[in-house]
Amino acid sequence: MVSIGDGEKLTKFLDLNPNVPKDIAFVDDSDTFDVYEAANFGVFTDTKLAKGTKVDIKAPDFSAKQWWGYFTNVAKLAPVKKGEKLTGVPEGVLRLGGTFVIDGEDVVYAHRENLPGMSPKIEDVATAGKLW
Repeated sequence: MVSIGDGEKLTKFLDLNPNVPKDIAFVDDSDTFDVYEAANFGVFTDTKLAKGTKVDIKAPDFSAKQWWGYFTNVAKLAPVKKGEKLTGVPEGVLRLGGTFVIDGEDVVYAHRENLPGMSPKIEDVATAGKLW
């Protein structure tokens, strides 16, 4: 798992998500987003969907406690650099992500988000990773 952020934000995320193994979690703290560029991940504002594309983004099925945890930590985990002067939406917030499953040196599954929240089905990722 690679995300935009810094060590402090990663530590907070891992504290909030104890099921995520610490040894597979990394952050890209560069100002250039080279890792995201290398993965061909775009920026939300550059997204162009084909006409007729069905967008079906839903809020997570969180309990009240989970939503409270989200709202009380979202600012602490946002991909914004310390001391960054906000004159608009920060670049890190606009970045799209994706999901890869790697087996040795082979990429056995790849998914790139076209819009935030357009994540792959967990069953597809698990099957590709031979998790079940």
